Amino acid sequence: MEFDEAYEAFLAWHCARRSGERLRRLKDGNGHSERLFLEAVWWPTFHHFANLHPEYEIHDYKDGYRYLDFAYIQSNFRIAIEIDGFGPHFRNITTWQFDDHCQRQNHLIIDGWYVLRITYNQLQERPRVCQQTIQQLLGRWLASSESLGKLTIFEREAVRLATRSLRPITPKDVCAQLGIGSDYAQRLLRGLAQKQWLQPAAGDIRIRSYTLHPSHSNIRI
Repeated sequence: MEFDEAYEAFLAWHCARRSGERLRRLKDGNGHSERLFLEAVWWPTFHHFANLHPEYEIHDYKDGYRYLDFAYIQSNFRIAIEIDGFGPHFRNITTWQFDDHCQRQNHLIIDGWYVLRITYNQLQERPRVCQQTIQQLLGRWLASSESLGKLTIFEREAVRLATRSLRPITPKDVCAQLGIGSDYAQRLLRGLAQKQWLQPAAGDIRIRSYTLHPSHSNIRI
């Protein structure tokens, strides 16, 4: 299938599944720069649009709704892709709007999204760099996913807890989260440290807490 045919089928598929404001945003928001991204970056890289969502609706941190130019969604992995043009919107932006723009991105990251910002100039002048950026991010995720597949359910949940905790996790935390006994929680954490998913955060002889190992610092689960 050639790009033009695949592009029309891609939009038709999403239009058929939307209504109201979501449909209007898709029809109005998917313009020249968004099509250029698909044609110059995404299509040459993957030759399909599976799991890619244009004008994707998300809940705003102010309890409203906003739309991402594109969202790539897989199990336990989400990328927000924004296409930025250096036009009147950014040249004339107010300080309040700039603050709001940055805060929006902060909340996406807090909610577990990877965020990629691609400029219109990059699409025109350096599409291969954009392709490589996406490939690098997906490659890192695939490597982490393969490693996760080797963990038990309890091990994955303990790693998930470590990725989302703002402090080192303890056996007591794991007991409360997984509903398991203290001895099993301690063995679970020691095993994850041996597999280099976690590392000790406190204690020399008797380790009391753990943090995520640096080799998995970018994982989202």
